[in-house]
Amino acid sequence: MLDRFDTLDQRLLDDFQRDFPLTPRPFAVLAENLGTDEDTVLAHLSAMQADGRIARVGATVRPNTAGASTLAAMAIPEERIEQVAAQVSRRPAVNHSYLREHDWNLWFVAAAPSSDALAEDLARIEADTGLPVLDLRLVRPFNIDLGFPLAGERRCMTTRAEVDQGALRESDRPLLHLLSQGLPLDPRPYAQVAAILGWSEGCVLTRIDALLAAGILTRLGVIVRHRAVGWTSNAMVVWEVPEDRMVAAGTALAQVPGVTLCYQRRTVAGLWPYGLYSMIHARSRGEALEVLARAAALPELAGVDHLPLFSLRCFKQTGARLAEEKAA
Repeated sequence: MLDRFDTLDQRLLDDFQRDFPLTPRPFAVLAENLGTDEDTVLAHLSAMQADGRIARVGATVRPNTAGASTLAAMAIPEERIEQVAAQVSRRPAVNHSYLREHDWNLWFVAAAPSSDALAEDLARIEADTGLPVLDLRLVRPFNIDLGFPLAGERRCMTTRAEVDQGALRESDRPLLHLLSQGLPLDPRPYAQVAAILGWSEGCVLTRIDALLAAGILTRLGVIVRHRAVGWTSNAMVVWEVPEDRMVAAGTALAQVPGVTLCYQRRTVAGLWPYGLYSMIHARSRGEALEVLARAAALPELAGVDHLPLFSLRCFKQTGARLAEEKAA
């Protein structure tokens, strides 16, 4: 699919999803690697952000390290989908919202500076819509880094298991919020961030480096909007795995090439028995189902009921809100 884009765009999309340079002029470093100039790199990234191929150049923050987040679901009658989806998307806490193939058809990710603030947002959504919300908090990550190669053969992409929570400072929260919203597409983006925070540029670079080393930032780079670049058949596959098999099943599932996310979440008694989640991003439904077949054939998932919930529509995709607006 990348071959339909300009060669420079192809490389920007595929080569710089992580390990973004921690130097005062990072786009000049990209330009040197690409055999072009800084202004051209910035122009191409700006164009791809404007047309929706990338969400931002920025960071992804490990869930529940600098705030609280959850995956939530709602069962919306067909005639109310547009109305309710708009209500949900308007909530500042909601950063991703998708329509999926299931009775529980609206799925969204919400993040807030604290667990109490997150609970308030979910309660507000229930009150505004008159519909229940499944709150499916993260229990255990197996792979939470949605940065995978867009060209070449599939390969497994796993997240580091350990995180040094002690490396996080309370003063880092506004920085994490700004990084999750995206760096300015400016020759000196870290200096721009420093000016907003009232820090020095060197302090910003030092803290980003420390947060990456601690695993609190899972990656820093180009954040791709996969549907916009041709990965349009994407399924969230949920698995009803017994607790005593969860770690083995999740570890094995995360290693399957083509499985782009994998994690355990809470179940909801009587409503939602599925505790293991995996994402498959593919260019066709057939390709996604091939990946699913390989996953379902794992010995660790033998006899496990599962459901593929293909995404039908994206209503919202932004960076997470990790600080109150005044602090941010």
